[in-house]
Amino acid sequence: MPRSVPHEAGPARPIDYGDRVKIALIDSGIGLLPAAAAVRRLRPTADLVLSSDPDGMPWGPRTAEDLSARALAAAEAAAAHAPDALIVACNTASVHALTAVRARLEPQVPVIGTVPAIKPAAAGGGPVAIWATPATTGSDYQRDLIGRFATGVDVTEVACPGLADAVQHADEDAIDRAVADAAARTPRDVRAVVLGCTHYELVGERIRQAVAARGTGRGPLVLHASAGAVAAQLLRRTGITAEPEPGAPGSLTVLLSGREAALPEAALTYAEGRLLAAVSPVR
Repeated sequence: MPRSVPHEAGPARPIDYGDRVKIALIDSGIGLLPAAAAVRRLRPTADLVLSSDPDGMPWGPRTAEDLSARALAAAEAAAAHAPDALIVACNTASVHALTAVRARLEPQVPVIGTVPAIKPAAAGGGPVAIWATPATTGSDYQRDLIGRFATGVDVTEVACPGLADAVQHADEDAIDRAVADAAARTPRDVRAVVLGCTHYELVGERIRQAVAARGTGRGPLVLHASAGAVAAQLLRRTGITAEPEPGAPGSLTVLLSGREAALPEAALTYAEGRLLAAVSPVR
């Protein structure tokens, strides 16, 4: 089975990745599902490696050094499966560990981070709310993105304690409470909500409904997620092409704190998890 060569920096002709492509994704938990599903839709024959860290989650409350160590361990477990590229499918890990992961794996394995969709949200003129974990809310990283891409736009940062953990465990009551709490702290006149945690994308419609229900009716509320943009950046960064006519679906390898396993049962409560399970043989 042909493997690729590393993608060099700078302009280059498209790489011939052969008949198979393998993409790895890391996250503390099932927050990697939206990006994995987006990659599956663009490149259905790609083999996927999903490396999460249930033994160490949540990552948010950890120190930056500890979080980086956990993210590196997840990345190294995935790298052992010889992927063509790796996605850090976690906002908090991208804030604190992306540089370390790139230093460890590149240039042999291109590493793509996850950036909150503040720029496209601000392009609509605002007001904008950014829902994120307490660890990301107010961080220098997020404030820098706001300063660079949302100058002159009314932006409210909304911390969402407990929401990622509730989504991880598919705890319906806890999800409802966390979403309602964050919605109550979101200004009524917002026109766009940035989902600044990949876990939140799994319950995006519930978030939209909760915020819209309190809105002022100034127009439809727009959610801005990262999964689609991350998958598109993967193609741009590596030269991998999309597949308009998919062939046989690629395989799915699941690593839970380095151990090969099946998709967690909680993952199957979400559409993205069911999509991956339905079209990908787990090996």
